[in-house]
Amino acid sequence: MDSVGLLDGLGCDNRTAPCRADDKAPTLPRYARLPINRCNLPAVILGSLCFQRHPAPLQLDGVEVLHRDLFRRLDAHAEPARRAEVFRDYMTVRFRLEHLDEAGLDDPARGRAKANYMRLLRGWSFAADGREGAVLKGWVESRFGLLPRYHGGPLRAGEDDAYQRYLEMRAQGLYGTNALEAQLDLVYAYCQYEFARQQPRRRHLTLYRGTNRLDAYERLADGPAGETVLLLNNVNSFSGSRERAGEFGDYILTLAVPVAKVLCHAGLLPGILQGEAEFVVLGGVYAAQVATW
Repeated sequence: MDSVGLLDGLGCDNRTAPCRADDKAPTLPRYARLPINRCNLPAVILGSLCFQRHPAPLQLDGVEVLHRDLFRRLDAHAEPARRAEVFRDYMTVRFRLEHLDEAGLDDPARGRAKANYMRLLRGWSFAADGREGAVLKGWVESRFGLLPRYHGGPLRAGEDDAYQRYLEMRAQGLYGTNALEAQLDLVYAYCQYEFARQQPRRRHLTLYRGTNRLDAYERLADGPAGETVLLLNNVNSFSGSRERAGEFGDYILTLAVPVAKVLCHAGLLPGILQGEAEFVVLGGVYAAQVATW
């Protein structure tokens, strides 16, 4: 099913439109969001079902202004492959990835000094509940205000052991690194730039996720078209291939994911993510079609 057909089934369209004041669609619960974030829309909006139906562009505070030179360089090239080279070169120079001593790191050979956006995304792809996964979830929490719901176990309260372990792993993953979260800011901004450049009219992607345990997902409601309304973790891996998703479970979740909620995908920076059709997606409330493989 393409994104237009799926959106019809979810009561959505493929255009940007405002949410109505009387919209009864489930919003993002208070326990799953922060009151402030670092982008142009608050978490209660960008994490809602209404946003899935009627997405709008998301912009991280200050990124385009601080890195306007990068986007000027990208504008100068017509080929996506060449723009990917420009992006990698910019990241290498801007964050001194090959000369970490110039970034003020006394002993780049030790600790987490060599951690960068490429290693983090690869680490996430292999182990979403590992150290890199904790850093990525923490970045989403900081930038978008979406609180993580799972990391090696359910995260339900700020004082429980699982949440403390998550905080420890996040701190360990960031300690001694070179502006790792700022690097992720640019990955997201570049991903959105490429969508706008290559598919300017595209608002949604149809993506898939395989699972063997539907009870592991937080179910909020049942939709009128037979879909299930779920609260997802604050960042998740999806596949652009239904067949590929089926390798991970007997149940297939099919979602219309707003382009604005895609952090990165395998085609953006080849060789970084594990799967050829992998997408890293911001979470929140989503309506999903659930089917057996």
